[in-house]
Amino acid sequence: MPMRLHREGTPTIALVSIFGVLASLAAWLWLPAAAFLAIALIMAAVLALVLWFFRLPRRASVPAEDLIVSPCDGKVVVVEQVHEDEHFKDKRIQVSIFMSPLNVHVNYHPISGTTTFRHYHPGKYLVAWHPKSSTHNERTTVVVRHPVHGEVLIRQIAGALARRICTYPQPGEAVVQGSELGFIKFGSRVDLYLPLDAQVMVHIGDVVQGAASVIARYAR
Repeated sequence: MPMRLHREGTPTIALVSIFGVLASLAAWLWLPAAAFLAIALIMAAVLALVLWFFRLPRRASVPAEDLIVSPCDGKVVVVEQVHEDEHFKDKRIQVSIFMSPLNVHVNYHPISGTTTFRHYHPGKYLVAWHPKSSTHNERTTVVVRHPVHGEVLIRQIAGALARRICTYPQPGEAVVQGSELGFIKFGSRVDLYLPLDAQVMVHIGDVVQGAASVIARYAR
């Protein structure tokens, strides 16, 4: 099955492809054969990395009302109780997932419900695993309200390499667990803020898959 590419990658892929063709053509015209071959191989490798970054895997996610699934691919770097200051202004369980440049960078809705809040914050570009990245980096906060279990906050955080956060749902929009929430270009992180009575199913160091891995279970 051919690899699918995410629409957010179209401008970058086109730019890298054009630059690669021009650089290789210039090397072919004005440089020795060995130099041309080296440059052509480097350009091909760069294009392959960009295509790999913007890959869009097929995820068969079946919505489960009592589960909160991972909003992205990556490694769990934080599981702790914190005070969430932007929206809830009370204590929540924070689960943070770091995405390296080699991870799929699509973000998914962890629950089904209605989007109740969305806010973009410009900011710094600290490395995504830095504790202050949640409040100092460029980020977008989205809150989804489940009709039975209440709200979950999802925060997309830019990393040291990221310069663009894409977020799709608007306030008032109904969303489905496992559907696309957005995309973050290059290294980044996603934070989840869950109810205190949620049963967290992951630990620091666990590798998770967006729309597939279970992060937590609602209290019954």
